Amino acid sequence: MTSGLYPGPLLVLLCLLHSSEESCPSVCLCTSDTVSCSSSGLSKIPQSLPSFSLTLDLSHNHLSWLGPGSFNKMPRLENLWMSHNQLNALGHGVFHNASGLRYLDLSSNMLHVVEQHYFQGLWRLEELLLFNNKIAQVEAGTLSGLSSLKKAYFSLNQITDFPFFSIRDHSHPFLTMLDLSSNRMSRLPWEDVKALPGLVQRGLYLHNNSLICDCSMYSVFWHWDLRGYDSLKDFVDEHTCSIYGDPRASIRFLQHTRFFHNCTVEKAVSLPVTVLLSRVLVSEGEKVRLDCQTSLSSTNLSFTWLSPNMGYITQAGVNDTLISVFPNGTLEIQAAKVNDSGLYVCTAVDIKQALNATREVNVTVLQPAAESFNTGYTTLLGCVVTMVFILVYLYLTPCRCSCCKQPKPVIPIATYDPSTLPSVFSPSLRDHPKIQTNKHVAFLEPMISEEGTEWTPES
Repeated sequence: MTSGLYPGPLLVLLCLLHSSEESCPSVCLCTSDTVSCSSSGLSKIPQSLPSFSLTLDLSHNHLSWLGPGSFNKMPRLENLWMSHNQLNALGHGVFHNASGLRYLDLSSNMLHVVEQHYFQGLWRLEELLLFNNKIAQVEAGTLSGLSSLKKAYFSLNQITDFPFFSIRDHSHPFLTMLDLSSNRMSRLPWEDVKALPGLVQRGLYLHNNSLICDCSMYSVFWHWDLRGYDSLKDFVDEHTCSIYGDPRASIRFLQHTRFFHNCTVEKAVSLPVTVLLSRVLVSEGEKVRLDCQTSLSSTNLSFTWLSPNMGYITQAGVNDTLISVFPNGTLEIQAAKVNDSGLYVCTAVDIKQALNATREVNVTVLQPAAESFNTGYTTLLGCVVTMVFILVYLYLTPCRCSCCKQPKPVIPIATYDPSTLPSVFSPSLRDHPKIQTNKHVAFLEPMISEEGTEWTPES
């Protein structure tokens, strides 16, 4: 019998130690790549969380602070839900080693200030939810570095000022939703608002704020209303402003415009803001040219088109032979298709003067008119005619089978003259007594002539 250490217990111990690091906390529920610790009464984040998790739900707890590196051991984390807690601050580097985060929900907490270091390193973040906090200040660099951001919600807070100047085409090319409704903003830097990218202006929500009525404010909203932005159409009654800053003299300025009759809203068109929406109707297969004429008159402009099905299009980045961008910004589509329909947005940028302007063109590609009698209808008509002939053949043709009984020909009734039969019906014959008793009866069979009109007795 040989002596030595048996490796079995050591391997089991190592496996147990390794599995303890990946084990699911007792107060949480772990399923595949999702960990839910919602409504568990937590005051701090559990230490042992599975590192392979993509979604972590810590909502409806009692968390008040997140320290540096709180998610260091979760490099694959993409969705983090922390709403309905008591968070009042975030430490430096709280999202270190969690740069893959795409969805962050910090709504319904106790945050007062959104500091510029809160979201450092989250360059993949697409949705940021901060509504229903107590936020009164958003620092200038808060959204810097969030180049993939698409939607940001800051509604239901106490914000009085917002750094609109930090949002530009090159810094936030995908941002389409910025919700600042239900805050305490009274006067906004309208020049910075008009310089926002066109997609951001379309998705900017400012209703239920304490805005002060003036011509600068009305000019911006007047042009947005003219373009039919949903942010205005969906909340017409909620867009109010106070006259001379008196909250008691509040009007719904999108419905009652008498106060702004002296405002010259046309001047806003010459400023670097989105020009009026144009509409283009074209038939399928035709060539389309969309100009990018804006209010900018500089010769050193760069142009970028945003198409509904190809994304961003630039003069240097076009690889398709059917679409091209000219130096003056004109977009040409060689043969338009139905799926090319949609809103095309051209952005002209003057780097020297730090100005930009956008032009929006709504393109509708119509299908060619249907032929009055095409192949489909021909085939259908042929089938119908064939069925009619089949039915006629089955039910309306004479029966030629042997089992069918041929109808007897109708024998016409011939008229006769008694004088033509003297030997049979003569009265002289009736008067003589019958002498012969052994006589045979002869039947006369009618013979039909070829004309079928007379008959002759057969002798």
